[in-house]
Amino acid sequence: MAGTTHRYSVACTWQGSTADGYDRYDRGHEATGPPADATLSLTSDPSFRGDAQRLNPEQLLVMAASSCQLLSFLAVAARARIDVVEYRDEAEGVMPEDDPPLRITRIVLRPAITVRGDVGGSRLTHLCEVAHRECFIANSLTTDLVVEPTFIILSA
Repeated sequence: MAGTTHRYSVACTWQGSTADGYDRYDRGHEATGPPADATLSLTSDPSFRGDAQRLNPEQLLVMAASSCQLLSFLAVAARARIDVVEYRDEAEGVMPEDDPPLRITRIVLRPAITVRGDVGGSRLTHLCEVAHRECFIANSLTTDLVVEPTFIILSA
């Protein structure tokens, strides 16, 4: 893979009118990422007049960080021959309005990872750290990204 450049293309589309001003236009829009067939219906954060029933870009950023850590950990664990049987993350991003410019300043990932077999918590913690270092999304962000894992170890 040396020398390979990966490209990730997406398309966002919106139609409507902003003629009536900031308070009146619809924030709803669609996003796709070919070749996937899925279409996401997105909006702005409800604090910025978006629809709370739809995902917003800020959630997608936190979701991308969470998903990347999950995939990185599974890869690291599989290479280490550790049997991961469940991974659940309750992640959170923070965007304070009193620290311009507005941006997500911190993302906290809280994976609860269930493994089967004779493996210690310190080894799992180390693998989480390795996964964090290998996470493409974490490596792409300037945001403070923290991983706070917990482990459940089932006997073999």
